[in-house]
Amino acid sequence: MAAAAAAGARINCFFLNPINPLNSKTTARFTTHLHFRLSRKTPPTFCTRASATTPDETSAAPANDPFVLTTPLYYVNAPPHMGSAYTTIAADAIARFQRLLGKRVIFITGTDEHGEKIAAAAAANNSAPAQHCDLISQSYITLWKNLDIGYDKFIRTTDPKHEAIVKEFYSRVLDNGDIYRADYQGLYCINCEEYKDEKELLENNCCPTHLKPCVARKEDNFFFALSKYQKRLEETLAKNPNFVQPSYRLNEVQSWIKSGLRDFSISRALVDWGIPVPNDSKQTIYVWFDALLGYISALSEDIEQPSLDRAVSSGWPASLHLIGKDGMKMGKSLGNTIEPNDLVEKFGSDAVRYFFVREVEFGGDGDYSEDRFINIVNAHLANSIGNLLNRTLGLLKKNCQSTLVIDSSIAAEGTTFKDTVEKLVEKARVDYENLSLSSACEAVLEISNAGNSYMDGRAPWSLFKQGGAASEAAAKDLVIILEAMRVIAIALSPVTPSLSWRIYRQLGYSKDQFDAATWSDTRWGGLIGGQVMAQPQPIFARIESQTEEENRVDAPKKVKKNKLPQSQQVVEA
Repeated sequence: MAAAAAAGARINCFFLNPINPLNSKTTARFTTHLHFRLSRKTPPTFCTRASATTPDETSAAPANDPFVLTTPLYYVNAPPHMGSAYTTIAADAIARFQRLLGKRVIFITGTDEHGEKIAAAAAANNSAPAQHCDLISQSYITLWKNLDIGYDKFIRTTDPKHEAIVKEFYSRVLDNGDIYRADYQGLYCINCEEYKDEKELLENNCCPTHLKPCVARKEDNFFFALSKYQKRLEETLAKNPNFVQPSYRLNEVQSWIKSGLRDFSISRALVDWGIPVPNDSKQTIYVWFDALLGYISALSEDIEQPSLDRAVSSGWPASLHLIGKDGMKMGKSLGNTIEPNDLVEKFGSDAVRYFFVREVEFGGDGDYSEDRFINIVNAHLANSIGNLLNRTLGLLKKNCQSTLVIDSSIAAEGTTFKDTVEKLVEKARVDYENLSLSSACEAVLEISNAGNSYMDGRAPWSLFKQGGAASEAAAKDLVIILEAMRVIAIALSPVTPSLSWRIYRQLGYSKDQFDAATWSDTRWGGLIGGQVMAQPQPIFARIESQTEEENRVDAPKKVKKNKLPQSQQVVEA
């Protein structure tokens, strides 16, 4: 953690729009080189710019098709890092927003557990591959729990149901004439677990990602006939410009395809830790060809006999795949890793979730340092949002016995503040739908900034002192501010679910009421006159930096001087 704070670090990510279903047997190659996935035939509405719909319209009854969202299936050669945590936090925020819209969400995450690198990692720790996978996979489950990740399906590629789906899929592709046997000779990167073209390698045949020399290999493999799908892929990308986002990633994929697709190996003769090839038990299925099917096998119910058709009918194709990208800007060898478990333990899940969603936009890089983390979290969550709620509830307790004097819909009549909040919450909705999560956070923060400005401008503490009509106006002002806080609680809940619940609880609501809230509840007018607020308590404690803690500890203690007894004397007025 100290190294990360000193050196700083960068997080990066990008995402894709969905397009094509099971027929797209070419996804393994996309993942191998550029980390893309394929999905739906038409772009979903949440990835387009907002139309003139209202919150009521967006929360209409869900369609029959579920909203299926996936993270990468994380490779268990090592415990989770901040890159995998960031992608999963972002996916969770999207899933929570879609649930607020009334969608039936299936949020899939999990671990990819086969391959040569896994076996090597297990051997390095004097462990069997299965034991190693159990340990690392559990570390992901634990971290997701600590980060308030509300996934619906966690798939492990060592699950028996997954193996059954993979074997059935392989057999179908084989029967379709897309798999053939041939010798392969080339340069192999053990860390990437793939053969490399010499033109993409660095000096001494080093992998550009892992900076380690590739080794010469020759083996008898099964190949997938990717080249026969070149024209279909070109047409798919041309007809669906939102297939891959950001757009510059689409350009990369198109350039790669136009350079000429080549058939690629989908089995390994020298790797024991994997799913056996159905028509040759001496070989195992290539890790990427295996792992990509995890998104489908995750849809299989544990109580049924695994079936490819049943799994597909349960929600495939997915609505959205989120994919992390390779990068050399963070790593243990660079001394700038960020350990997510350390961050959560030190600062809490709300702070970690908010900072990385707010500061790292999809497709871009984000800078991290502990000072920056603390400054942003304190300014936004503790000061702007937390302090606004706390001082408003404090005034309500002091002057109104913690009870709202009027409905918020009536209190806001004749004020422009309500219009400001409505515009900002609509902007947040549009941003969430467009996967602009950072911008959505900014819009919600602007509601609290507007609330603080309104509070400072109206100065209700002074109005209460005047009594009469001024005091009544001040009581209305408090209702208006608390209504804004109610809206903030719902609008920010995809990003900071625990913090949002604490806000809702302070406003006198139950956990069941919070869990039942939908995006339509961001409409102004939820607070009712006579509603009793909870006793004011800080919802987010300000974080002290290490420098502040040291200054506080090292500060000289004030010595209380003994006062001398005053002489008794008569004082004339």
